[in-house]
Amino acid sequence: MESPIRINRSNGSEHIPGESGNGIFGFTVFLLSESVVFISFFVTYIILRLTSHHWLPPGVQGLEIAKPAFNTVVLVSSSFVIYFAERALEQRQLKKFRLLWLITSAMGTYFLVGQAIEWNSLSFGLTTGLFGATFYLLTGFHGLHVFVGILLQIIMLARSFTPGNYRSGHFGVSATSLFWHFVDVIWVILFSLVYIW
Repeated sequence: MESPIRINRSNGSEHIPGESGNGIFGFTVFLLSESVVFISFFVTYIILRLTSHHWLPPGVQGLEIAKPAFNTVVLVSSSFVIYFAERALEQRQLKKFRLLWLITSAMGTYFLVGQAIEWNSLSFGLTTGLFGATFYLLTGFHGLHVFVGILLQIIMLARSFTPGNYRSGHFGVSATSLFWHFVDVIWVILFSLVYIW
């Protein structure tokens, strides 16, 4: 009986047919489980917002929208950049991939720094009522995901300098790109709920 494992003659590595597809499927299931966590947070936020008589802390009229909106544009735009980075890798344009991938990481870092500056300028904290608690929980949990996404991007970028690393496939890049799109979609929902509503 023929073994399902095939040897890649160019570098001697083992490759199992369909393992990349299985990996993406598993990663998609992971993202769905993360979606359930975020959805539960969003539903809780909506219920608390609708049932609380004094939602905003005393002296707080609302959140500034201009700077977070600009940060949102930067983060959402990074989804387009990472998409073109992945396409460049598929076309074996390694230098273009590295440049676009690095730009995506820089845009994510810009977003995180902007969020840190915003947190530092706010007049309320984590323990300032339900609004303070839910604001910091939602934005902080999302910020953690952005940070993880940037770390994954740095790892994938470093791996691109290993000769022949992406010759037989690039599951890590595809998974990281998928994770980044997920993070961006979650932020659009979060921004709409917390800042605009």
